[in-house]
Amino acid sequence: MLRPVIGIAVMALACMLAGAALGKGGHGGGHGGGHGGGHHGGGHHGGGHHGSGHHGGGHFGGHGFGHAHGGGHHGGPRFATGARHRGPNFGQIRNAAVRPANFRSALNAHSSAFRNGRLISNPAARAQIAAAAALAGWHGASSGWWQHAGGGYGWVGPLFWPFAYNDLYDYTIWGDGLGFWGYGYPDIYAGIFGPYGYDGLSAYLPQRPQGRRQARGVPLDRLCGSDRREIVGLPIDQIAAAVQPTETQGASLDELGNASIQASEMIRASCPSQVAATAPGRLTAMQQRIEAMEKAVDLVQPALDRFYSSLTDEQKARFNALAEDQRRATASSNAAGSLVQNCATPAALDWPSTDIEARLHPNDTQRAALQVLQDTSAKVSASLKAACQPSDVMTPPARMAAVRKRLDTMLDGVKSVRAALEDFYATLNDEQKAQFEAIGPRRMS
Repeated sequence: MLRPVIGIAVMALACMLAGAALGKGGHGGGHGGGHGGGHHGGGHHGGGHHGSGHHGGGHFGGHGFGHAHGGGHHGGPRFATGARHRGPNFGQIRNAAVRPANFRSALNAHSSAFRNGRLISNPAARAQIAAAAALAGWHGASSGWWQHAGGGYGWVGPLFWPFAYNDLYDYTIWGDGLGFWGYGYPDIYAGIFGPYGYDGLSAYLPQRPQGRRQARGVPLDRLCGSDRREIVGLPIDQIAAAVQPTETQGASLDELGNASIQASEMIRASCPSQVAATAPGRLTAMQQRIEAMEKAVDLVQPALDRFYSSLTDEQKARFNALAEDQRRATASSNAAGSLVQNCATPAALDWPSTDIEARLHPNDTQRAALQVLQDTSAKVSASLKAACQPSDVMTPPARMAAVRKRLDTMLDGVKSVRAALEDFYATLNDEQKAQFEAIGPRRMS
């Protein structure tokens, strides 16, 4: 049985490496570090005052813009804040090996790191956390066959797209598409041939109390982009510090901040509470997750467009420049050039025709339905490859538009494959379905 385990030492290593990268470099820290006077983790700034109305449990009111913005007030949710990072150890974090050990203890030991955003604000550290969680129980494995080129995983147990909101705003604001553009057809393939058995999947969800202690699985809420205490929003303080908005522009920025909190809540609410144990069920969960992300983008995009349109050319240039240092850093490490390859070139995912034939012994009707599924999957893979254009946009609104377009393409692909999969699945008897579900978990790295 797959057990909810990841090593304390491994997470400590991730923390140390992340801290090294965040603590070095010209910007003096990661998203959680200061920028233009910003505080760690979206902390409260004494000079701010709230406007009217709460949105999605969070609130962003009118603040003085002579310094960086704060987050939630009076114990409310806070924005992820601080300057964008890239220290000399970024590649070391991204490439550090992750092996299973005690996941729950590791999270408890580093819960403060989750709360202040120091880890989840770093795309490479997020990939480390997702990789460790995805490999819980895969004893001795340093990677799994469904791993992304950037080191993360699109599927962590029953969860598709861990840290989804962070990936959205990392690309939109900072131009860092490592997380976002890593998603594509291989994730659909991993949804068809899920790598986890039912017992393994159930370990990722909270279990019923046993005796005086409550057995817990991997806390997926933290991998869903935020938890209830620390709702992640756009880095409003850095934007304000960069553009120095007028009072009118500040009101527009407040609207953007409130929209970002609501959007984060939408995505967090799509975190799975049940296990999808069949291929059609996994693609249904995948579709619902992408639909939640699209709704979140639809909420934030108009607010971002309005704020950006209100800026002068000089202010727009300063806003755009937030991503320039990051773009230069990734270009120097060849990461920028690899983004297109990450989403345009599927991994070596050969259709397991031999296994299907040997396990299912399909009849002619089933073979015909299977062929339709394979042909549909091939077309979706080609369409996602053709639509991979992460490096062609230079402004935050343009990048968010690219995000929306990519999500549309992903959603169309999932729907198409899901329809063909359900048609094929309907031709199978219970034993054949069980044999089909056994193919993915038995596939080794």
